[in-house]
Parts: sequence; C-alpha cells; structure tokens
Amino acid sequence: MEWEYVVILLIILIILWAILKAGKKDAHLQLNKLVDYLGGKDNIVSTEINLSRFKVTLKDVSIVDKEAIQKLGAKGIVEIDNQLKIILGPNSKQLKKYIEDLK
Repeated sequence: MEWEYVVILLIILIILWAILKAGKKDAHLQLNKLVDYLGGKDNIVSTEINLSRFKVTLKDVSIVDKEAIQKLGAKGIVEIDNQLKIILGPNSKQLKKYIEDLK
C-alpha cells in the first residue's frame, strides 16, 4: 500500500517539474520576442534598469513595434529621442541580463 503513495508522489513531482520547465522556456521565448520587437540585438545600443523600468537606447526607434511590446505585458512605453523607457515590472532585470548575454 505504501509503494502506491510513493508512485503517486513521484508522478506529481514529474508533472510539477515539467510545468516549471515549460514556464522557463516560455519566459525565454518572451524575452526573445521582446528583443525582436526592439529591432533585434543589433539595434540595441545600451540598456539600464531602474526598479520596474527598462531603459533602452536604440540606433533606430522607428523600427520598434511598440504595440507588440505592450501586448507582451509592458505597462507603458515612453519614447524620448532614441531611447525607450518601458515599464516591465520585475522582468526588467531578467531582460537586461538576457540582452547582455546576447551581445
């Protein structure tokens, strides 16, 4: 009887592991899309973060797909000259690290 509980627990752990693994893959995919919407890694000159805001300096702001960025979950976007300030929440640090790893 005890081994049945062990098997059930093992199955639950495998399911949880699969869900967590899928979530990480999804987050990576979202970050990749966000970089594409910013015009690709070659369009990004520099990045900064300030709490929930992600500030990015770009070569060409006109190729940015702001609407798609907002659909990914940005709370707001402010454009000043060749910079965008994107309110992303806690994902700002993760995006900065991802972009640094790409370059």
